[in-house]
Amino acid sequence: MKKILFALLIIVNSSSLSAQQDDWISYGKDPGGGHFSKAIEITPENVKNLKKAWVHRSGDFHEGANWKKGIDSSLQTTFQATPILVDETLFYCTPYNRVFALNSETGKEKWVFDPQVEHEGKALLHCRGVSSWKDNLKNKNDECYHRIIATTIDAELFSIDGKTGKLCQDFGNKGRIDLRTGLGNHNPEHYFSSSPPAIINDKIIIGGSVSDNITVDVPGGVVRAYDIRNGELLWYWDPIAPGKRPVLEDDENQLYQKGTTNVWSIISADPELNMVYLPTGNTSPDNFGGYRNGSDYYSSSIVALNANTGEVVWHFQTVHHDVWDYDLPSQPTFYDFEKDGEKIKALAQTTKTGLVFLLNRETGEPIFPIEERPVSQGTVKEDYLSKTQPFPTKPKPIASSDFEPWGFTFWDKGYCKKIVKEFRSEGLYTPPSLQGSITYPGANGGSNWGGPAIDHSRKIMIANSMNLASTITMIPRKDCDKAINDLARDKVQSKASVVEPNLGTPYCTLRAYGFLSPLGVPCTKPPWGKLTAIDLISGEHLWEVPLGTSKDLAPFPFHWIKGSPNQGGPTVTASGVTFIAATSDYYLRAFNTETGEEIAKFRLPTSGNATPMTYKNKNGKQYVVIAAGGHWAFGSKPSDHLIAYALSD
Repeated sequence: MKKILFALLIIVNSSSLSAQQDDWISYGKDPGGGHFSKAIEITPENVKNLKKAWVHRSGDFHEGANWKKGIDSSLQTTFQATPILVDETLFYCTPYNRVFALNSETGKEKWVFDPQVEHEGKALLHCRGVSSWKDNLKNKNDECYHRIIATTIDAELFSIDGKTGKLCQDFGNKGRIDLRTGLGNHNPEHYFSSSPPAIINDKIIIGGSVSDNITVDVPGGVVRAYDIRNGELLWYWDPIAPGKRPVLEDDENQLYQKGTTNVWSIISADPELNMVYLPTGNTSPDNFGGYRNGSDYYSSSIVALNANTGEVVWHFQTVHHDVWDYDLPSQPTFYDFEKDGEKIKALAQTTKTGLVFLLNRETGEPIFPIEERPVSQGTVKEDYLSKTQPFPTKPKPIASSDFEPWGFTFWDKGYCKKIVKEFRSEGLYTPPSLQGSITYPGANGGSNWGGPAIDHSRKIMIANSMNLASTITMIPRKDCDKAINDLARDKVQSKASVVEPNLGTPYCTLRAYGFLSPLGVPCTKPPWGKLTAIDLISGEHLWEVPLGTSKDLAPFPFHWIKGSPNQGGPTVTASGVTFIAATSDYYLRAFNTETGEEIAKFRLPTSGNATPMTYKNKNGKQYVVIAAGGHWAFGSKPSDHLIAYALSD
């Protein structure tokens, strides 16, 4: 009898330990991303049997402008959060930056923290996730033994007791830090934080986001490290070229140079190497770089910093003198690469161009050769272009750059062909121009912030991408006060475009983030969205399939088109299942990781433009969780559904 009880105890303890070891401790599952779970209860054979286990609704959403209504006013909320799981509790943030702690089996609230962010009239409201840390100098029952680290759209950093939801009073100013400190005088709307910070060796590493294409006078893109216990500023990295001194105004509140490249997306951390990896944006404004004076030295780059000092160890620039808004949108994602019997610590970086860069994360050296190739020249006065851009020899791009006009009918296809003839369209890196230029992929990608998933057991990377174009027309400053109807060439362009002021430069920009036909559908040939698998050993594509359909995007009867616009990312499991929502149609899908076959899909209340996560509880039961809250770029309705799926008992 004792032996039986002992065996049962081992099974229970092993199950609990296994669940704990597979906690989803940060946005990308691990500090280096990858969205890979060891859970194997849900398999390619039984995934079709998933049922809703629970739904949590925060109430934090509102209507607003979107693609279908026009985007010249405050946007609707988007629910982009990926929850984290620590010790059987889920933690996630809402578009209003409230933080919820949920029972991971039932979805019931344990606590909610409200930073009381003012959300009326805000142009952009979203939050991608929170971070977690345990204090090894404390006991489990001590106050703030486990801390949830969260940020807000108002640029505040919070340390929250993971057990109670109350602020940790020993951190910063009674639990909070004002991230605007040191930025100098600026419009508060121009600086915010929407991505969770990285945690490494008792430090918080955090960047920030700035408003695109408003003015050259936006706050700087400084990256800072804070002591995670008391909030003391330990170091900062001002992204200016080596040997240059920061240009500071006569402002006692300014410590960091304005207008530098920022880090708005997800930062990765490698505690073993004691390094953090930054995916940088491009220096403001996006489409004119004539006045940057070298401030874009680190733009659109992967930058590796020493976590103790903030000093640059290496950096690799994916776009030289970026005037296309091709900043790095996703987390540098870790994997191991074996060459000649040697294991190399590597990372994969997906980009808006659809190019994928695979690098040694210790040195920044390419895993496969990267070539500098000539690109189109000829830009507006007072700016310049790089004569070459870097192109990986492997893997092949995961998005197309060969633009081919398309339409539902001869009529709208004819319209798209006409616009192409009027605009510059010379493939990837067509320069912005007074004539008007087509950028393909557009500024939304290619790939965006969802990032890739990596099945470490199979050495396979899964990434979603878009095949959508956008247009850029540079407008001389003297004409920038004209109405859109006078600047655009027709009513379709007027409806789809926005004027971006670019104050402090000779030009404003007339930009359409979607190159659309009169029917309101993309002028690019489908599929508009794809899911691609890459063998990380050979660098070859294993498979590529359309992702989603035109259902919920195009009017009936045009629901049949395969491959839809998408925002979000995939998650993979050791059992060989890839989960992804992301699409403009309202589904969570499951694919066979090895073959690309779509093996199940589940209808959502609106589009799920977030990255799903999966976990198993103490009994080994596996759940899959997705945030379904719509997205203004697709015209899908806003909502607040956090939905968990599981197999029946």
